[in-house]
Formats: sequence, C-alpha cells, structure tokens
Amino acid sequence: MDQIDKVLGADAARRPDMATPVAGPAAGMTAGADRALLPSTDRPRILVVANQKGGVGKTTTAINLGTALAAVGERVLIVDLDPQGNASTGLGIGRNERKVSAYDVLIGAALIEDAIVATKVPGLDIVPSTMDLLGAELELASVPRRSHRLRDALARMPRHGKQRDTSEAETAATARPYSYLLIDCPPSLNLLTINAMTAADAILVPLQCEFFALEGLSQLLRTVERVKTSLNPRLDIQGIVLTMFDRRNKLSDQVASDVRSHLGDKVYRTVIPRNVRISEAPSYGKPALVYDHRCAGSKAYMKLAAEMIQRERALRKSAA
Repeated sequence: MDQIDKVLGADAARRPDMATPVAGPAAGMTAGADRALLPSTDRPRILVVANQKGGVGKTTTAINLGTALAAVGERVLIVDLDPQGNASTGLGIGRNERKVSAYDVLIGAALIEDAIVATKVPGLDIVPSTMDLLGAELELASVPRRSHRLRDALARMPRHGKQRDTSEAETAATARPYSYLLIDCPPSLNLLTINAMTAADAILVPLQCEFFALEGLSQLLRTVERVKTSLNPRLDIQGIVLTMFDRRNKLSDQVASDVRSHLGDKVYRTVIPRNVRISEAPSYGKPALVYDHRCAGSKAYMKLAAEMIQRERALRKSAA
C-alpha cells in the first residue's frame, strides 16, 4: 500500500492547472478535462472492473458483460489496461491488430479514438492492450497528472469513437454514441488501476466465492476511498459481482452470505457460476455468449446485464 499512498499523495498535491501539454497527437488534451468529465447524460457511463486479486473473473466479466450489454442494444467500449491483454485476446483481437494500444494513449503518443478496434460483436469495440503497458508506470513516473492520463484522454474522445469505412448497417451502428465504457484492470493496485479509478464513475468488483477473496476486498475498498478523497470525488462502488459460485460447495454459500451481510444492496442478486464453457470461450477468441449462449454462464451474464441496466436507471432517476 505504500506505493499507492505515494501515487495518491503526489498527484493529489498537484492542482489541475499545473498540467503541461504532452508531445504528439494527444498534445493539449488535458485542458478542460476535469470540467468535461463532470457527471452528464452527454457522455458514456464509465465503469472500472477491478480487484487486485488475480483469477477472480475480472476479464471474463468485462468481456461477457460488455457483450451482453451490446446484445440488448447498448454501444460499449472496453478499455484493456491489463498488460497481459487477455480481454483483447478473448475478443479475438490478434497481436498484429494492436498497432495502436492503451499504452500509446497513456504516454500521449496517440488519441484514444485512434486505438479503438471493432470486435466481431456488433456494438462492442475495444482499446487493446500490449505488453508495453508493463513499462508505462516507469515512463509516467515524472509526468504531471500521471494518475489522470486515461481520464484526460477520455475527455477528448468523441462519443461516437472512431469513424470507420464499413457497410451501411455497421455505419448505422457506429453512429450511435457509446453508452458504457468498461475498463479492465490488471490484478494489482498500481498506477494503471489508479488511472482507471480516476477516470471512472464507479467500480464493479468481481468477487470469487472463496475465503481469501474477502481479505482482498477490504483492501480494495480502502483504496477506493483514498482515490475518492484524493483524485475522484464521484467514484462509487457500482456493485459487487459474485463469481465462480459453486452450489455444491458450502464455502460459496458462506462467502456470499458474509458479503451480502456487510455490503447489502451493493451485491448483485445475480451470481456467476463456475462453468466450463466460460473457461473454454477465450481460447476461441470469443465471449462465452457467442461461444455458447445457452450455457449457464452466458445466461448468468445476460441476467447481470439486465440487473445492471435496472440499477443504472434507478441511479439516474434518483439523481434527476
């Protein structure tokens, strides 16, 4: 946590007007960024999918939730901030298709709309990741507003993303603005995750139904509070998604019960079960909903998308 405290302390001490332009296509993109990202119906809802514990279903949730939202008519952009690039691979984006990546966006070498790649799922695009992201933290160490790099890039992005030469049907689909941005984070609380939290409206936490996941959750919630205090006052917990739930295992029920007793309505009613088809899908470069839409995992993600949309509508209604 010392590293997180150091990042938060250094960036919180800098006032927004201390930002300096960067070289390259993204030069000047910090101007007015904070103002542009105030809560508004004129921009997409930005959700970060994060948990510093690995193997809890972050990437699986980002891919399949994004696919489910696109299937019900939403237009979704996934930003892959994990150097492993599993979200990119899981959506069938090959290494040779990642000519511009999230790394280029963060260091200011490219605009985020130039990094967007269309997936085979209508209405779902992605900003892919490469292993170059491993060096991003070191390269950004002395850069002003280093925790705001993604936030500033998103502030300048057109709501429709990147215009492409496509068929008439695809052009009509891409003419719609993005309604959701899902940011897939690495399994650690590093500068990449802090960038995601600083850019987001809320955080969606996939939580594996195992004992050690509870300890990781408490640390993540403390980090969220630090980011909220220092960098992003609007950041909130959008919800907790219980993943890898096994009804044959009493521990799964116990963990689910403990989480619900502590966090109440923040925990989604929908649980994602352990499912072989979900595990197989990434090796084919497909979301589970495309690989096998009838499997239990796919049905669960469709239910999760419906529940999330209901929750988002209730939030907008209460804010009106």
